[in-house]
Amino acid sequence: MRERVLGEPEISTDGFLPYQNAIRDAFRGKAHHGVILKTYSVTNLAVKDAARRYSPAEVIAVEREVVSGFPVKISTSYVERQNLTLRMTQKRFARLTNGFSKKLTNHAAAVSLYVSHYNLCHVHEALRATPAVALGVADCVCTISDLLDAVLPLEPNRPVRIQRNFTVIEGGKN
Repeated sequence: MRERVLGEPEISTDGFLPYQNAIRDAFRGKAHHGVILKTYSVTNLAVKDAARRYSPAEVIAVEREVVSGFPVKISTSYVERQNLTLRMTQKRFARLTNGFSKKLTNHAAAVSLYVSHYNLCHVHEALRATPAVALGVADCVCTISDLLDAVLPLEPNRPVRIQRNFTVIEGGKN
């Protein structure tokens, strides 16, 4: 199933070149795309002081380039904040955790659940609504039950098959 985006979205990315082809191919030229290129200082790479070593490098130059369309504002601040929120709220993105599965389908399901809850269920303090309600995509705040009701019919009921590779011993006999 292919997702649809209404209208012509405005997309800002950093200078990672594969983004340009991916956005062009995915939106077929119907997206406003801008690139922001930041140049960082390299003065604190050899610093031994922990307080400064883990601090971000100083930005010394910022360039904005239009790749396609007419982007009004080229900024990665929104997605950077979203990435921080995702990392802080999802244990699977922490480096030292046992709440992590290496299966891509489990990872995709966890991120999808987070994004759905964030946009459809979580009332944001600044918006005083969910992002979906604020954009007019949804007309009310959803509950977790609403999300489950929307998703469960999509997944077919699969029979549970148990394959046993061992012999059950009853009373000491095979």
